[in-house]
This record gives sequence, structure tokens and C-alpha cells, in this order.
Amino acid sequence: MDVHPSARRDRSELGEFLRTRRGRVTPEDAGLTPVPTVRRVPGLRREEVAQLAGVSVDYYIRLERGRDVNVSEAVLDAIARALRLTDDERSHLHALARPVRGRHRPQPPQRVRPSIHRILETMGDTPALVVGHRTDVLAANRMARALLTDFDALPYRDRNMARFIFLDEAARSLYAGWETVARSSVAALHLYAGRHPHDPRLAELVGELSVRDQDFRRWWTGHDVARRTHGTKRFHHPVVGDLTLNYDVLAATDDPDQLLGVYTAEPGTPSEESLRLLSAWTADADPSTPYVR
Repeated sequence: MDVHPSARRDRSELGEFLRTRRGRVTPEDAGLTPVPTVRRVPGLRREEVAQLAGVSVDYYIRLERGRDVNVSEAVLDAIARALRLTDDERSHLHALARPVRGRHRPQPPQRVRPSIHRILETMGDTPALVVGHRTDVLAANRMARALLTDFDALPYRDRNMARFIFLDEAARSLYAGWETVARSSVAALHLYAGRHPHDPRLAELVGELSVRDQDFRRWWTGHDVARRTHGTKRFHHPVVGDLTLNYDVLAATDDPDQLLGVYTAEPGTPSEESLRLLSAWTADADPSTPYVR
């Protein structure tokens, strides 16, 4: 069976990803003895990657140039080791190298189960939300809306974390260390793009953000990828001031592209007290009607 014509874009993305990763590894990092010549570009040369991965130079060049190469998982793993890829980068490499066969089927709408909505609302003092395809916000409880923004009040297409982070001016003052949060959002979108390269709404989102924000445009071409699992975020909230919150991300077993994100504060810290104040501040507000996509 022939590779679907739309796979050509996948090959281009594969080549760009390999070039950006190659540019970040020095011969010393890879355990090579550098040849005493002037290097025109930083990082490894193509022939050095081929040597480290145990493939021919011609084969690797064809792969990086997006030529139709039937590459095995073993070769991809060898290239991943040569380029010192992270686990997320390795998974992304495999996704980009996998050819798309047959007609692309549009994705069905994502829907959050009613039981998940109930779980969100029972987490009264804890900000929690469900993020789906393209970082779309599928559901958010009262505390998440108070901490971040009232996603329920936005048009459906604007209920998206990447749009909020890059296009809402309030986000830049809300996140202390906005650049770290923004770059993480770009990396998550790239990881999603590797699994769903023909999502038209993803193309629309990336196109819009690239046109409207120069930071997004620059970071998107860097091809960084990362999976959001847990960490710490700092906020400067307009009502309760500074907070340092831990976040944990859990994937739904029946839909791994639905992620439940939960923000918590360390017990006994000023941030825990600030969350209580935020909860009290929002306690009398009418909860928005939960929505699904």
C-alpha cells in the first residue's frame, strides 16, 4: 500500500526535528574525537550521526531530507541514542517516522464524562481542569476558573490553554516565569502534533499563534517536545497575590488525550492560605454550567 500523500508533511517535520536535535549535540557530548576543522554549524554532522547510529551516511541523509525511507524501530532507537534524545523525544521521533496510510479520518469530538464533571466540582478548594486535544480546555471547576480565567465565558474555539497563554495579556502577568510556562505549552503542542499531524484545528491554532505572537513563532521552529506530568508553577494572582502551586497531570485510561490537571499547595505554606482565600472569594459566585466538546 502506498504512503498517503499527506505523509510528505510528516517527512518534512521528521527532517526538521532531526536537524534541530543534531544541532544540540556536540561531538564531545557524543563521545567522538572532534576533527580539527572549522564547523560551519553547531552540533553533530550528518555523517557523525550516521556513524553513531550504525547506518550509512546516504541512508541518514535521505531520512533527514524527508525522502521515503522505510526505517525500522531498531534504527530509530539507534538514532535516538546517537542524538541523546529524551524519552519524550524518542516517542516523538517514532511518531514522526511512522508513515500515514490510507485516508485520514477526522477525530470525533472529545466529551468529558459526567462523573468527571462531578469529581471536578467536589474538589472545592482545589483548582482542577480537563485538557484535551490541542490543549483545549474541556472542563474546569470553580477554583480553576478563579485561578486562571473563566473558560466557560469564552467562545468554544477560545477555550484553549495555548491561546490563553499566548494571546491573553492577563496570562503574562498571572504566570511568574511566563516564558517557562509558554515554552512548555509549545512543547506539549509539538508532542500532540507528532501523534495527530493531520488535525485541521491544530493547523489553524498553530497558524494563528504563529501570526499573532513572535515568541510562539520562534519557539515552534525549535521543535522541542515534552510531556506534562508534574511540576511547580508560580502565580501572581490579582486577588490573592503570589502563589506557588504543585501541579499533577493524570491521563484518562479510555482517552489518553484527556488530561486531568490538579493544582495543590504545600500544607502550612502561605500559598495554602491564599488558596483558601481564593476559595472564599469565589464561594458566593454562581458556578458556570459545565460544558462538553
